[in-house]
This record gives sequence, C-alpha cells and structure tokens, in this order.
Amino acid sequence: MAAFRDMEELSQGLLSLLSANHAAAQQRRLLGRYGQMVERLLEAQDGAEQQLREILKAEKDVAQSLLDAKEQACQGVAELQQIEAKLQKASEEDTHLKASLLYLTRELEDLKETEADLEKREKEVDEDTTITIPAAVYVAQLYHRMLDWPELGNHRELT
Repeated sequence: MAAFRDMEELSQGLLSLLSANHAAAQQRRLLGRYGQMVERLLEAQDGAEQQLREILKAEKDVAQSLLDAKEQACQGVAELQQIEAKLQKASEEDTHLKASLLYLTRELEDLKETEADLEKREKEVDEDTTITIPAAVYVAQLYHRMLDWPELGNHRELT
C-alpha cells in the first residue's frame, strides 16, 4: 500500500515539474524512479505470490499428514479392539481349560484310587486263591484217597 502512495506522490511531483522550467530533466529522473518502483513492486508481488504458494503447499502437506495420522490412529484403534477381543476370548478359553484340567485331574485321582483299590482287592483274591485252591485240592485228594481205602470202601457203596 505504501508503494501506491509513493506512486501517487511521484505522479503529483511529475505534474508539478511539467509546469516548471526544468521539467524535461526532472521528468526523466522521476520516470526512471517510477520505473524502478514499479519493478520493485512487481518483484515484491511475485515474491509474495511465491511465498503464498509455498504456504498453501505446506498447509496442504500438513493437512494430508494429519489425515494420514488420523487414519493410522483409527486403524490402530480397530486393531487394538480386535486384539482385546482375541485376548478376552483366549482368557475365557483359558478359564474353561483350567476348569477342565481341574475336573480331569480330580477324575484321574479318583481313577488312581479306584485302581489302587482294585489292585488291593486283586491281591487279596490272589492270596485267597493261592491259599484256598491248594487247600481245596488237598482236601479233595484226601477225600478221594479215603474212598479208595479198602476199609472205607463200604462207605463208598453206601453213599
């Protein structure tokens, strides 16, 4: 804006010099100065436009980076929710498996106790069998021999 004021003052100066005696020399000097000012004004305008383009590009880049970061954050939140859901499911499954393991451990202990009881009974039966069967065989053999004795032979016929 200051450049426009300078140009207005310069124009006023040019008009006042035209009426004076040294008008031609001053007019050339003022026109040269006017040209320089216009040149500087155009350069400043070009520089300002270039800076504005750079600022707009930087704003666009920042906005795009912000959108990308927001998208990544949304994806991260979605992934986190999926991981939390998987963790919850795994925790529930772990709890179920622990309960199953506890149940199976108790069942195993019961089976071991039952097996020990069966082994104990089996030993008792084996002991009874090894004692009873030979004794029964002995009694049977003894009874058979008694029946074969000549003095006891009459009993055989009676029975």
